[in-house]
Amino acid sequence: MLAFKAEAQTSALAVSDSLYAVGEYAEAINKLQEIEPKTERTYLKLAKNYAANRQPEIALENYKKVLRKNPNRVLTAVDYGELLVKTGKLHSADSLFNKLSKKYPQNANFKYQQGLIKEKLKDSTAMEYFLFTLGLDTTHQGALYKLAKDKLKNRQYTMAEHFSKQGLRANPNNASLLSILAQTYSSLKLYKEAIPRYEKLIVLGEGTEFIYNKLGFAYYRLGDYKKAIAMYKEALNFEDRNSATHYTLGKLYALTGNLDKSETHLLMSILIKKQPVDAEFFSLGLTYKMQEKHKNALEYFNKALEENPDHERALYERAVAADNYMADHEAVIGYYETYFNKYESIGNDGMLYRAKTRISDLKQKIHLAEN
Repeated sequence: MLAFKAEAQTSALAVSDSLYAVGEYAEAINKLQEIEPKTERTYLKLAKNYAANRQPEIALENYKKVLRKNPNRVLTAVDYGELLVKTGKLHSADSLFNKLSKKYPQNANFKYQQGLIKEKLKDSTAMEYFLFTLGLDTTHQGALYKLAKDKLKNRQYTMAEHFSKQGLRANPNNASLLSILAQTYSSLKLYKEAIPRYEKLIVLGEGTEFIYNKLGFAYYRLGDYKKAIAMYKEALNFEDRNSATHYTLGKLYALTGNLDKSETHLLMSILIKKQPVDAEFFSLGLTYKMQEKHKNALEYFNKALEENPDHERALYERAVAADNYMADHEAVIGYYETYFNKYESIGNDGMLYRAKTRISDLKQKIHLAEN
């Protein structure tokens, strides 16, 4: 009889495992509930299935049943603790991992779990726990990432580089650490160092909009505009309504002399962006200026000034555009004087000199025309 029951239990457990494997968690639970009496193994499988079936409270109760019978089941305690974290029971999880850490002081992962919980609790000691983790395991990838990310956020670039490299020596393909290292080099304007890290991320299949934008900017800063354009275009494949990407592409195309594409992307940037767009309007005005479309340039310098009346260069360029487009010298003088009077004591010396000289030239032309 006992042998028959044991055989039936084994069969039911095997069936529940098969159901779990194909995602039939409710059916697996029904099969496990039929088993009597229930063993620790049964309760563990119930906990696993209830957790997968998005019934975490019942899963926690099943874990507790196991741990009350056998508090020395470390792996079960870890699973229980991680589920406590997922369900937001952070103080209970903290208490559990604290006990585990005291019982097993050489276990780096328990310190790491405490750090993760402290971080979620907005506890300033979280980084200390990640440092404790490294003291126990100098290659702990999770702790190294948390520390490197924190140092990058706080602009402690030397330490961000140190922790990233320490982790990458143990695992050269850790995408998270590669990203932190690349961003650190970008922040330090060491673009030649940053580029290989971004490119490796793409090779590893981690090419996101963020990565392509960062890589594009690095090439832009190094003066490789063609590669920069290629990277920003890749970024648009992820999100084609990113105003900043279109804006940068517009500037890059202008730098490479492709003024039609510059116009297209700058217009897209303006259409997408919902906040003040004086910089985009101004750049588009410059593109039209280079195309010698002075009427369009005048229009967009005016738009830039509507968005930001204190844009000095736009005020000056508006006068230049008017000068090139309008035949009415008096009106053109008015544009130059508007700029000169506003910025006479605080503006750019070169632009003020050119404006003053042009005002004088135009007044002389009017005087000669009248005589």
